[in-house]
Amino acid sequence: MVLRRLCAAVALAAVTMAAALIGAGPASAAPDPEGGSKTLRAALESAARGHVEAKQKLGASQKRQKQLQSTLLTAQVEAKQLETQVAAVAARSYRLGRFNTMTLLLNASSPDTFMERMQQLDIMAQLDGRALTRYREAIAATTKAKAAVGLEIKEQQKQVAVMAKKKKEAEIALASVGGGSVAGGFVGANSPLAKPAPRNANGSWPKERCTVDDPTSGGCITPRLLNAYQQARAAGFKRYTSCFSERSSGEHPLGRACDFAAASGGFENKNASGGDKVYGNNLAAYFVKNADRLGVMYVIWFRQIWMPSTGWRAYSGSGGPNATHTNHVHLSIL
Repeated sequence: MVLRRLCAAVALAAVTMAAALIGAGPASAAPDPEGGSKTLRAALESAARGHVEAKQKLGASQKRQKQLQSTLLTAQVEAKQLETQVAAVAARSYRLGRFNTMTLLLNASSPDTFMERMQQLDIMAQLDGRALTRYREAIAATTKAKAAVGLEIKEQQKQVAVMAKKKKEAEIALASVGGGSVAGGFVGANSPLAKPAPRNANGSWPKERCTVDDPTSGGCITPRLLNAYQQARAAGFKRYTSCFSERSSGEHPLGRACDFAAASGGFENKNASGGDKVYGNNLAAYFVKNADRLGVMYVIWFRQIWMPSTGWRAYSGSGGPNATHTNHVHLSIL
């Protein structure tokens, strides 16, 4: 009896422990120390990504239109040049129609003259046929190119509308947290150029996942973010940086964001000033100048945010220097 009770107690304890482990699940990610919300970041990502994709499609369409315009011009020139030959063919057909080709042959004074005239008429017919065929092809090419140009213009109008829509979405998202007003921003005309990240053949950004080792932590980042990090360091921005981290939202846990400390000693719990502020200004300007080369989604620095669709805008974070981004430059990559 005692043994039976002991076995039952051990079994109950095992079931209770298993239930507790199942109920506990994995530890929840830490809240984001930079403030903001998952909803805000999702809206900003959608606006930035949508704008960049529309801009890429717009550029591709404009390139195709330029090529089509060249094709159209070539076809129009060829058609114009062939008009003289076509007119001569028409005139000759009119004259021969009245004079009857068979009569021309029958009036030959000798068999040799008959054969000579027959050969001349055959050659003339071949030349006339080629000229007419080339003319018809040139006209068809002109018509096709004009129609294609019209389609590209419509495509460009569509993408311009998308860009305007995404800009509005970004403004609304920022306004929802008290930001969004036009800001002075950080621009550096003398910022060095970064080595471009790889693109697809059509100019779009390839989809990337957190697949390469993060040199700033034990986590992972995307190849595109690694390139941005390496390019920034090559440009002289070598102060403490933190990229991957477990958080409840944002790009850091996805390996698409880095925080670059303004102070030489790392993240300080105070607003950057003096040389540290200048360092942050220059780094933010560097990322903005190279945004198209690096695939920048947005940059946040000193209560301002830069996005491809809006430029620099006010970004109101509430809290300490981390939340207001006054002690570090935040970079998010597409």
